[in-house]
Amino acid sequence: VPSGEHRKTLATVAKMYDAFIEAKLDRKSLVVVIGGGVLGDAGGFAAASYLRGIRFVQIPTTLLAHVDSSVGGKTGVDLPQGKNLIGSFHQPSSVLIDPITLRTLPRRELCAGLAEVIKYGIIYDNAFFARVDALLPQILKRDMDALSEIIARSCEIKADVVRQDETEQGLRAILNFGHTLGHALEAITNYRRYKHGEAIAIGMVAESRIGECIGQTSPDVTNALIHTLERAHLPTAFPSDITLEQILQVAQRDKKTIGGHLSFVLPLRIGEVNVRNDIPVAAIQSAIQMSL
Repeated sequence: VPSGEHRKTLATVAKMYDAFIEAKLDRKSLVVVIGGGVLGDAGGFAAASYLRGIRFVQIPTTLLAHVDSSVGGKTGVDLPQGKNLIGSFHQPSSVLIDPITLRTLPRRELCAGLAEVIKYGIIYDNAFFARVDALLPQILKRDMDALSEIIARSCEIKADVVRQDETEQGLRAILNFGHTLGHALEAITNYRRYKHGEAIAIGMVAESRIGECIGQTSPDVTNALIHTLERAHLPTAFPSDITLEQILQVAQRDKKTIGGHLSFVLPLRIGEVNVRNDIPVAAIQSAIQMSL
């Protein structure tokens, strides 16, 4: 499957079904998915829905897939109206992660993956946030020890959260920090301008500013987040050709919206967040304006 978020579609999954049928897969068969997050999500969904679900193994090859999409059992595809609107929870039988695959990963892809690593520090572990910031020079040089350390800890954090709340009825929602507005940005730009991690970096800053606007998040938290994201060569503001109205309109279609109320993960401090769906529209608007 060619790379790119715009390939994560039902049409791609349909081609996988055709290949499954041609290969005569049955309910005892195993699908092995080798690649980045787009392929992992789409291939996992194909396995989850073929014959009502067959086993699959994730072998992720990008940093983003190592630390996020390969772990936790979320599978799915995008629609033009929004990201991951079609999908299911289907746990892989195994996940095999080898940091050596990152030696040939384009630098932009490596940096995009760091957005999710940084996210784990903000939502769950302030010491890890500081550790990632300190290790950034080695990480960007692809030092295998540094990469192995941050991948292992990221997977530990995600696995711990998912173990407590597999189908996102409560705690697992904290993993969505930056995703409500980040997903909106991806949809507005037709999944072609930004890597997923780049959009999430912008979303994290904007959502931290929502916390500021309601008096929950200290500006020091947002400033620390921006500082680390910029050191990781990630964007921290919406592009000038995107309007406030576009962002709000597309965000309303986010799968986490309930009863018309947008859901946001907002920092209380570095290492602790909460999930809110009672944010005044004025606060959302102000925060987005600050990030434009």
